[in-house]
Amino acid sequence: MKPKTVTLIMTGASGADYGLRLLEELIKQEVKVYLLLSRPARIVIKMEKGLNLPSRAKEIAAYFSGRYFAAEGQLEVFEKEQWLAPIASGSGVADATVVCPCTTGTLSAIAVGSSNNLLERAADVAIKERKKLILVVRETPFSTLHLQNMLSLSQMGVVIMPANPGFYQQPKTIDDLIDFMVARILDHLSLSHNLMKSWGED
Repeated sequence: MKPKTVTLIMTGASGADYGLRLLEELIKQEVKVYLLLSRPARIVIKMEKGLNLPSRAKEIAAYFSGRYFAAEGQLEVFEKEQWLAPIASGSGVADATVVCPCTTGTLSAIAVGSSNNLLERAADVAIKERKKLILVVRETPFSTLHLQNMLSLSQMGVVIMPANPGFYQQPKTIDDLIDFMVARILDHLSLSHNLMKSWGED
């Protein structure tokens, strides 16, 4: 079923383009988005994209709403200590949650259920409520500890989706590689798209 609400968590791993492109597509498809940005994520966005985001959640929501033409109220941005946000509770959890990009530190925190901030808590709630949780891990190489954490989460039903774009579609640009990964995320969210043809299509 197509999700009506998606929590998008962006952490400080390299690959800000993946998260931003996913945000753009979710808004385009009229999905209600709850956005969480860690402080390192904002630093990486500035470093990789040249975007100097505002410091306050409401200002960030206004910025991205204007950038991606979101409908009024379609995008909500929360601070990492905003414990009264709906996604902090099972009664308000989103239909699906995506951590993109996901650091191995965030992976570890989710694996042990630490819930030290709203980013970790939102993922923890998704697991306990049996909702779709996708972790787009961006790291290489993986250590044994990283792999053990991934196995633990996979056994709980979490989708582990390392940011490994394919090349069989003959990408011409970096945007093509980004769209490959975003297309795979959208596939797992049961959202249709035109970012990439399915395997076997001409």
